[in-house]
Amino acid sequence: MDLHLDNKLALVSGSTKGIGHAIAVSLAREGARVIVNGRTQASVDEALAKLREQVPGAKAEGFAGNLAEREQVDAIVTRYPAVDVLVNNLGIFDPKPFDEIPDEDWQRFFETNVMSGVRLSRAYLPKMKEKNWGRVVFISSESGVQIPVEMIHYGVTKTAQLGLSRGLAESCAGTGVTVNSVLPGPTHSDGVEEMAQKMGGGKSFAEFEKHFFETARASSLIKRFATTEEVANMVVYVCSEASSATNGAALRVDGGVVKSAF
Repeated sequence: MDLHLDNKLALVSGSTKGIGHAIAVSLAREGARVIVNGRTQASVDEALAKLREQVPGAKAEGFAGNLAEREQVDAIVTRYPAVDVLVNNLGIFDPKPFDEIPDEDWQRFFETNVMSGVRLSRAYLPKMKEKNWGRVVFISSESGVQIPVEMIHYGVTKTAQLGLSRGLAESCAGTGVTVNSVLPGPTHSDGVEEMAQKMGGGKSFAEFEKHFFETARASSLIKRFATTEEVANMVVYVCSEASSATNGAALRVDGGVVKSAF
């Protein structure tokens, strides 16, 4: 299927590794011009080299800067005044009991997981509307629907993304611009590897995975972590011309973790 993404300029925030990197790679495979973003020039350079190995001839460039910061959003918008596709993927998580989460953590999570998408969408949506074509995708989480007790602050920010995405979609009614959320479930990313080391108590990753799906996410239907590529497949579709009638939606790639028919 031709997804009609050839030469579309796509910005994927937080895309040096994990789900974000898989999205950048998949967009590059479809011919999009991809802006890879990470906090440091070294991480961006490494991610670009990896992407070009995976997709020979990829049209990719990088922007080093923490897009949780207003000044860095201003800087990337100065360099790229308009994009065709915006994937708000930048996000952080950290398992921590609720009574041990200080105000500073709440602020940091909100700035990173929510305000980065607010600022980037505010900057890029007007020109998408002028052009009458654009795609904005928020990478939320099943944790925005089923708040995880082990990291409530993370879940709250993911719920906020769902409200933001739907509201922005309403603001684009009658245009060729769509705004959607994609909700990954537990996914085998670098961050999950770190979480496994932190919470696993010395278990191997396979042992941690088995225990995790017996206890923390027992409702999973696939009983395993999704791959980052599986998540990226959904995101790339939502970024494409083929998804033009999908707008204001919250699309789950959660392995059936959320026990709902809707």
